[in-house]
Amino acid sequence: MNRPLTGLRGGALSAGEAVRTGMAPPARLAALAHRVALTSGWRRLALAWLAGAAGALAMPPFGLLPALVPALVAAVWLLDGAASGTGRWRRHLATAWTAGAIGWAWGFGYGVAGLWWLGAAFLVEADRFAVLMPFGVLGLPAVLGLFFGLGFALARLLWSPGWGRIFALAAGLAVSEWLRGHLFTGFPWNTLGMALGQQLWLMQGAAWLGLYGLTLAAVLMAAAPATLATGRSPGERRWPALLALAGLALLAGLGAWRIPAGPMPEVAGVRLRLVQPAVPQDARFNPRNRDGILQHYLGLSDSATSPQSNGLVDVTHLIWPESAFPFLIQRDPKALAQIAAALGPGRYLITGAARADEPLPGERLRFYNSVMVIGADGTVGAPYDKRHLVPFGEYLPAPVDRILRTLGLSQFVAVPGGFTAGEEGRRRLAVPGLPPVAPSICYEVIFPDEVVGEGERPGLILNLTNDGWFGNTPGPRQHFAQARLRAVEEGLPLVRSANTGISAVVDPYGRVTGSLPVGAEGVLDRRLPRSLGEATVYARFGDLFFVSLTLGSILLAMWAPGGRRRRRASGAEVEEGTGSD
Repeated sequence: MNRPLTGLRGGALSAGEAVRTGMAPPARLAALAHRVALTSGWRRLALAWLAGAAGALAMPPFGLLPALVPALVAAVWLLDGAASGTGRWRRHLATAWTAGAIGWAWGFGYGVAGLWWLGAAFLVEADRFAVLMPFGVLGLPAVLGLFFGLGFALARLLWSPGWGRIFALAAGLAVSEWLRGHLFTGFPWNTLGMALGQQLWLMQGAAWLGLYGLTLAAVLMAAAPATLATGRSPGERRWPALLALAGLALLAGLGAWRIPAGPMPEVAGVRLRLVQPAVPQDARFNPRNRDGILQHYLGLSDSATSPQSNGLVDVTHLIWPESAFPFLIQRDPKALAQIAAALGPGRYLITGAARADEPLPGERLRFYNSVMVIGADGTVGAPYDKRHLVPFGEYLPAPVDRILRTLGLSQFVAVPGGFTAGEEGRRRLAVPGLPPVAPSICYEVIFPDEVVGEGERPGLILNLTNDGWFGNTPGPRQHFAQARLRAVEEGLPLVRSANTGISAVVDPYGRVTGSLPVGAEGVLDRRLPRSLGEATVYARFGDLFFVSLTLGSILLAMWAPGGRRRRRASGAEVEEGTGSD
């Protein structure tokens, strides 16, 4: 039996009864919701795919926050129509399975539209990797779609008519997005909370809630207008959307209040120079280019940026990006001597570089993706070794390693045996003249709970990366946006050097004090902003508030009016307000 109106608190009314009582939602909107809820088969999955793809427009570099509204409103209406099966438990399982399929299609569309640029990496060495491009462009989004499928299924198990289902969807997606960021090494790229993590006022919420708390808030706000097409009274239809607007205004208002009027004070005596060399990716790892690449770095580093500039004489700390050299710098005394001569007294180079350790008897040489500090005397300080390696980029996961090598395939970065992860735990990088440094290499910076870690509070976040694999696409811009949000979460300045951009200095409120665009070659001279005097709420308590809000959303979904009646029902399962049964 098809029900003409969905999500009604007291069960379904016929269209005629609703019109006679003056309680009908806008006719066209109600008809649209009803039609979406009643889709089935491939049309349902296609609609979910398109809705998810539209939601990706809320991510960088577009940042169209309103795009998330139709994407999640459509998700609510599609889930309204997910009921199927007969019998109490069979109906539960069948409904959750249907909801999971809708969520997978939604997440697949979201992933393809938001991550298509990954295909550029397969074309850098097209003769080796172009054949695998479909697996990256479609395979990864298909796998990530499983997390969205789980979130939709969890939401449908909490489903009830009316406003309760908005909290059900928010809780389900909040849980699944957290799992996406942690399971199987994690991949919290384009987490839904980034829709609120780009505009300066709105991103301040991360200082309290973190990325996953912003995710819960973003889903609640964007999905709330779904009730405009349903509900037994005008109040039930309008209040969720009005409260969502009020919540958005409150978040923006608190953010505006939090940001000081003037610039942050600077760390005395620190003058940074960030180098963005824009070395072509296909030449970057070729050992034959070693001398040319090193001279290119040294020439840029000592360049005068204005008539008043004296090059490196005006700099205390020089910063080069990830994997700057196509050779092992710590084993090349000649190159170290050249760098030392260029630095001169009292200056330090912080650079990304591959390094190798001395193996034990019978072991192979182990390689690390590292951050090194080189002094004016050519000595290399204790390095930081990257812990969170990129699967298939820097190493091959053990279960597929042998299979792929049998086929003649390897990870993107051609290091014998792949990189080795650094030791457990996050330790600070000691750099003379700087406060304690929390280093991160490449995509390590997208993991909110790993950037700072345990121990002494640092004075800055350092991110060295090479986004040249992805060219002039949304990828480098998405990466920078996520790194920028870490500064707000932790209340720390961000210093970021990237081979092809975006290199930047960001203060603890997420304000960019200077940057170099994608594809540009050059240097950026900036002072180092101070960190906040006290750690942010998120820095002190982590995801505690996110967990509390998620549990609160689950309780609200369970105890919403329609949900209480359904749980009191005995015998056959009662599904009120679904699109079909």
